[in-house]
Amino acid sequence: MAVIERRLATTVLVIGTGGAGLRAAIELAESGVDVLAVGKRPKEDAHTALAAGGINAALATMDPEDSWQQHAADTLKESYLLADPRTTQIVTQGAARGIDDLERYGMAFAREGDGRISQRFFGAHKFRRTAFAGDYTGLEIQRTLIRRAEQLDIPALDGVYITRLLVQDGAVFGAYGFDLTHGTRYLIHADAVILAAGGHTRIWRRTSSRRDENTGDSFRLAVEAGARLRDPELVQFHPSGIIEPENAAGTLVSEAARGEGGVLRNALGERFMTRYDPERMELSTRDRVALASYTEIKEGRGTPNGAVWLDVSHLPRQTIMTRLPRVYQTLLDLQMLDITREPIEIAPTAHYSMGGVWVRPEDHSTDVRGLYAIGEASSGLHGANRLGGNSLIELLVFGRITGQAAAAYSEALTAQPRSASAVARARAEIDDLLAADGPENVRALQRAIRNTMTEHAGVVRDEEGLRAGLAELTAIEKRMEDVGVHPDIAGYQDLAHAFDLKSAALAARATLEAALERRETRGCHNRSDYPTLDPALQVNLVWSPTTGVTHESIPPIPDEISALMEDVSTEGKLVE
Repeated sequence: MAVIERRLATTVLVIGTGGAGLRAAIELAESGVDVLAVGKRPKEDAHTALAAGGINAALATMDPEDSWQQHAADTLKESYLLADPRTTQIVTQGAARGIDDLERYGMAFAREGDGRISQRFFGAHKFRRTAFAGDYTGLEIQRTLIRRAEQLDIPALDGVYITRLLVQDGAVFGAYGFDLTHGTRYLIHADAVILAAGGHTRIWRRTSSRRDENTGDSFRLAVEAGARLRDPELVQFHPSGIIEPENAAGTLVSEAARGEGGVLRNALGERFMTRYDPERMELSTRDRVALASYTEIKEGRGTPNGAVWLDVSHLPRQTIMTRLPRVYQTLLDLQMLDITREPIEIAPTAHYSMGGVWVRPEDHSTDVRGLYAIGEASSGLHGANRLGGNSLIELLVFGRITGQAAAAYSEALTAQPRSASAVARARAEIDDLLAADGPENVRALQRAIRNTMTEHAGVVRDEEGLRAGLAELTAIEKRMEDVGVHPDIAGYQDLAHAFDLKSAALAARATLEAALERRETRGCHNRSDYPTLDPALQVNLVWSPTTGVTHESIPPIPDEISALMEDVSTEGKLVE
């Protein structure tokens, strides 16, 4: 059967149609620049739509003393000093503008009686600075951005899987991929590419990501193009993922449930946060709450299912229905559980890639000329612990900035070299997989990687386990040479899973090697064999397949921000 290949050309190609990708595409379209957005999932159901609790900006609508400097100080403090101060300043200074943009596009924020945007406490913020729309904030942002993209007639291809970035002499000139339904190939020429295809949390067994997202696509595409990864070992485990039913394990119960007064208890009925952070209790940072829950379960005080209880049933029913409608509906749909009457069984779940593709702070450009990375695909803002609500504002700030940067890069090009051999390699990669007829099952190997990562690189790690994980991964990589790929009448999902597997293996290797190198306990990264924070490791770990892990120093924090930072306390940080 003849292979059908569509050839398209655009000024800027955006890979990923979640909040980051759409915001970048909108910036380009509003500037009159030709843009094409491509996503493997329907954009209405992008991962951004799952973000529940809110979006941060120091608007000072509730607490007049709040400022972008304090927002930056809180972000850097909770990053355990691994966030880039320049990136942090750009996001916190640009946050109010990001909210203004959403309002301009028609976003309906929750408001106070006098019309001010309402803001609530979220995790370890000093002031109330989290704006929200019920507990559907991400969904409302995604809908708002889709609406704006449609007004601007931005061309968007859903259901197209990008397999390779096309590079010649260290500069990107487009991408290659295929249609998930029909197998039609796509050769897309572009002056610049913005990578906004998410993180790698799906390589753990229990995760807040759906089955076919966050498998490390961004990491593999960037690395194979010649870029590097930064801090891939720094993965945030969200404290509250449900554990049943099995096919929805890891689905999040928003932190808003704790923010509104939810209480955590172990199987003995003890409110266990008194042991770990008696001052902030359930409003402590994600890493501490996740580690506390993990420790309770590990030490035998969890439920028979290996979980703890989150209880909001003492709150007024009206509060739950107006402030936590999504949590209420989700538990009713998945478990027939009425959270106004019953507690929720939860456990830590892989939730957010705080590391990602190495980018420059000012414009999120990468090591590859013309290639940019934003959102969860990128790195720099979150360090070793992400503040709840910071990811959504990051999408808006850097979506706008990279849109402008990519447009300027394109305009400055005098010529763009292409490469017939690079295109031929991309075609051959798909051809070879489609011809693969080995005994190994792609989905089974994906599950093997998830089991390895869960067992050896979960909430708590140690040298022995990480080395065992690397040995298991090497064996899995060997088995990957004998896969069979079998598209059928329903579509080319099996081919997509084969590429997901490649991405997962690369992301897993980067994570394990960097986790082995970070011989300390810092933020989300808990080493039971190195239980204390090591000042010498206040560095970013940068990984590539050719150089392995290297150390990169972090610039100093400006005085106006550092003056507002309290010491990063290790009190309440537990190890096994």
